[in-house]
Amino acid sequence: MNRRAATLLSINPERGPLSPRECLTQSHADPAVRAPGAMRECFRAIFILSAVLCLSGCAIYDRKGLPPQRAQALLAKPGPATFQPSPELEKRILALNPEHVTDADIRETLSQAPAPRVINIHGGIAPVHKMMISFSHFLMGMGYPQSSLTNPSDGTYTFSCYEDADIITGQIAWFYERDGLRPVIIGHSQGGMQAVKVLYYLAGSYGNKLYVWNPYTWQKEDRYEITDPLTGQLRPVLGLKIPYVSAVGAGGPTRLLPSQWSMNGKLRAIPDTVEDFTGFCKGRDLLGGEFLGYGSLNEYYAKGTAKVRNVWLPSSYRHGHVPDTQHLLQTYQLREWINNYHPPDKPVDTPKLDVKFDGDSKNILWAADVWYSIKKHWVLELQRLVQAKSDRISGVRPSPGTATPARQEGAESSERDRSLHLATPETGALQSTSTTP
Repeated sequence: MNRRAATLLSINPERGPLSPRECLTQSHADPAVRAPGAMRECFRAIFILSAVLCLSGCAIYDRKGLPPQRAQALLAKPGPATFQPSPELEKRILALNPEHVTDADIRETLSQAPAPRVINIHGGIAPVHKMMISFSHFLMGMGYPQSSLTNPSDGTYTFSCYEDADIITGQIAWFYERDGLRPVIIGHSQGGMQAVKVLYYLAGSYGNKLYVWNPYTWQKEDRYEITDPLTGQLRPVLGLKIPYVSAVGAGGPTRLLPSQWSMNGKLRAIPDTVEDFTGFCKGRDLLGGEFLGYGSLNEYYAKGTAKVRNVWLPSSYRHGHVPDTQHLLQTYQLREWINNYHPPDKPVDTPKLDVKFDGDSKNILWAADVWYSIKKHWVLELQRLVQAKSDRISGVRPSPGTATPARQEGAESSERDRSLHLATPETGALQSTSTTP
């Protein structure tokens, strides 16, 4: 594909992508586009993308929720927000260093405590959900609890990128209220676009009210507020800030799909409704990259206070297979390297492997980076919950910016610990189908 044809498929930050009709119009207006094969390549890319989705099917779920009596019985049990550690366990939790969480920390301390819900959002082609399931098994093998990875109504490990963002947003608020730990989001391909869309929903870009959504009944509740488990005070779903979100392989020609039109001009700009965001991109990415995955247009940036990192993965990584990571559990050397991985604190990183492993190490750079952040925010969220309970017992009134002792070690961590901070709202069983959404 020549450069001009690629430009027609890419995003203009001021106005979004060009439609096929605009491609045709500009091809007559601009002599550069009349080069032999330019328009043919442009429409060929669109055709291939549509054909792949039509022939492969769309990865969606038939959600029905639990029967009312079963849901009520399960909801009658106390949630993780009621977690009461022993004095010894509380001491160990507060002493953890979120920047360096070891395998021993997980086995001896974190395994005895609840963990934040992980919202895995898979891409749009039916087989790709299996890659996110592989990632969920990888997390379990590294010590993350299965109960924090599965949807409680049907036991599935993922959300589809075609499920409404307001459903995901409403469930995030519901889980925070019940668990006392804010969920994190991992998005792959179109799932990465949906993850960023959730942040814009929380920021108010799609309306000034968001319903709470019950994951057991799979029904929205007649309320827009939750009881903050740390303060006991009512607060809106709108403006809730998520601790960590990552997206890999998001963008490219998939922007042309109707379900993603509203994200044109927004995808790379990360709003204030997340604390830490990591965007992963790679060269030779036909489905998820701008200009086939080359250049700075693939990188994300903060609109305000979010801390945004960009990680360039090796171009040899396959777009649809990046989350396929269960095989990394096969040897102790692989697991140990992943547990010891500490990404550099810089806006743009291009990690390189300098180790010869004794097993299959494909996708290890992505897995290690995401696992590092999940461990980090597992500790931070748990410390936040434990500290709030301790403060209530001692009569200390929680206030915005309250930091745990571990977070006070660094000014940067303390700055991100705005536990009650409200982001300023902006104005403004698997089925396959034979058609595009």
